[in-house]
Amino acid sequence: MAVKIRLKRMGKIRAPYYRIVVADSRTKRDGKTIEQIGKYHPKSDPSFIEVDSERAQHWLSVGAQPSEPVLAILKRTGDWQKFKGEPAPEPLKTPAPKADKRALFDDALRDAHSEPQGEAVSKKSAARKPKAEDKPADQAEATGESAGTEAAQGESGA
Repeated sequence: MAVKIRLKRMGKIRAPYYRIVVADSRTKRDGKTIEQIGKYHPKSDPSFIEVDSERAQHWLSVGAQPSEPVLAILKRTGDWQKFKGEPAPEPLKTPAPKADKRALFDDALRDAHSEPQGEAVSKKSAARKPKAEDKPADQAEATGESAGTEAAQGESGA
């Protein structure tokens, strides 16, 4: 019986993740397996790779053949070099630790209670031409707007 170490696909259509499994070479890709020896999540940044090194060494020593993708993963983790007696590769990249949700909430709350830094004017309203009320008094008199508005106010008030 030929034994292979290969990937078993799981997850959703565009969000796959894989289990590194030991299976009979005649079984389906996602069929019955002998043992699960690791996980691989290619969509996360950097890719999440977890391999049980002891079990991988065992299966390689008894003759299990890794598939091409699994061979690449074993080379990244250093298990293949350990099996072949070669020097180990560079360590894997690890994701940056996530920020504490409580600290993020406290920072957002502190920012919300502080005074605003700038004026509350949108870009659209700042780009508009100034209105008649915003014009200086001498410029409004030169155009005759103030006299007309005073007369209109006098008529409506009387």
